[in-house]
Formats: sequence, C-alpha cells, structure tokens
Amino acid sequence: MMTILFLHGWHSVPGGVKPSFLAQHGHAVINPALSDDDFDEALRTAQAEYDRHRPDVIVGSSRGGALAMNLDAGMTPLVLLCPAWKRWGTVKTVKPGASVLHSENDDVIPIADSRDLVRRSGLPDSALVVVGNDHRLADPEPLQAMLDACQRAASQGAGKTL
Repeated sequence: MMTILFLHGWHSVPGGVKPSFLAQHGHAVINPALSDDDFDEALRTAQAEYDRHRPDVIVGSSRGGALAMNLDAGMTPLVLLCPAWKRWGTVKTVKPGASVLHSENDDVIPIADSRDLVRRSGLPDSALVVVGNDHRLADPEPLQAMLDACQRAASQGAGKTL
C-alpha cells in the first residue's frame, strides 16, 4: 500500500472518480478540498497535507497538477494528469521521474502543453503517457494508466531520502 496525495482540478471536489479508483486499489489517498478561487490558498492547503502525511506519490489533476509542481516536496514523485501548469503557478519544469498522462483529445488543456513540459524538464519521451478520450481521464484505460504510473513512481522513489 502506498500513500498518495491527490490534488483535484479546478471546480472539482474530493472523492471523485480518480482518487476513489486509487483507494479502491488499496492505497491511502489524501484528497483535500482545494480553493478554486485562490491558487496560493490552495497551495498552502496542499503543502500542509504534504507536510503532515509525507506521501509516497503526489497525483495532480489539471490545476492540481500545477499545484503539485509548485509544492515543496523534495524528491517525492509526481504523476500529473493533463497539468494546467501554463495557467497557474510559477514552476515551469518538473523533477526527474515525473509522469505526465494526457489525452490527444483534451479540449481544455492542449496536449502540446504536456509535450512542452516534458521537453523543458529534460524528461524522456516515455514520461508522457498519451491515454484517454478527454480532459477528465476518468475512463477505465486512463484510470489504470494512472494507477500504473503511481506504482512505478513509488517503486522508483522507494528508499530515496527526502
């Protein structure tokens, strides 16, 4: 079992399909309610939850992906779902070992943003997993890809000192 900090997207709520899927697969999911109106407040909430729980993996969906990128989270691996990093926050790269899941058919955040993020960060092309039918990534295939990415990230991060 791993502990996962799940940061939801803009106008989403805790307990949605994606964090529920992770919990149904036996993982402890910390899924705080994040302010939609104030990015800095949402970041403070996310940072407090990170500091309290020291999760094995951080998953950020859309705006939650931008929050995950802006967290002070040491070497804790990131799994980003259609991250909205060009819209929110100041961080423009991710740390080694990050995974990015994005749909070619995303009509909210263009997949080009994730390709740009992978390139800017010096990650291998394999860090970008193209999956799903839309921005939500809530169908069986992207849900499984998210779980797989979390398990890969946790196994790579295991034993690293923070």
